[in-house]
Amino acid sequence: MLATDLDGTLVGDASSLKALLDFYDSQTYQVSLIYITGRHYQSALSLITEENLPVPHVLITDVGTGIYIGDQLEQDLEWTRRLEQSWNPEKIDLVASRISGLASQNLPITNRCSYFASDAAVVEAFGSALNTAGILHKLIYSGGRDVDILPSGSGKGQALQYILDKYSLADAKLLVAGDSGNDVEMLTMGFPSVIVGNAQPELLQQAEHPSIYRAKQKYAGGIHEAWNHFYTD
Repeated sequence: MLATDLDGTLVGDASSLKALLDFYDSQTYQVSLIYITGRHYQSALSLITEENLPVPHVLITDVGTGIYIGDQLEQDLEWTRRLEQSWNPEKIDLVASRISGLASQNLPITNRCSYFASDAAVVEAFGSALNTAGILHKLIYSGGRDVDILPSGSGKGQALQYILDKYSLADAKLLVAGDSGNDVEMLTMGFPSVIVGNAQPELLQQAEHPSIYRAKQKYAGGIHEAWNHFYTD
């Protein structure tokens, strides 16, 4: 099973992507695909079409706040209901409007609040303001500018764990792959994981760990390299 970010990880180099998919097709076992992306649902579907990616068994969108399953990628309503219990995007946007240096990304969704930040000090001030207001949330800062405020209990790692638990997949051969700060949670859960060679600086600063492989190859080539590292016959 491959649980991978899309942009900058699985997607980014067509030749290495084709080589990875051909490699999986040639194996005696089936590799199930879980895409875990910061994109919203429609944007993720567009990328899958544009890049001619295999339709995944599970699509996790919006930094782990949306889950879609099966051939028709139908929304997992149990996950949605769980997150909605303590979620109040209007209050978050109100706090954000008072923070200088923070701009809304104006996405067509309400299951996460996303902003652009001018620097890390702005992000720190925003987080402090949310805490002072008593708003339950998870803050993800990545790429030096993207700020995602998620429902408490969500995130890429939490969503992946939910899927593993729901379908009793704890014993599956699993590789987790990412390239940026919003992938940290899922890369540090203790599963075999890869930081691809083109990863952003904030991810390269992660502490060394036996379960985390730092690939020399970029994009899908790094996934292929890590798969051979962890799962050579």
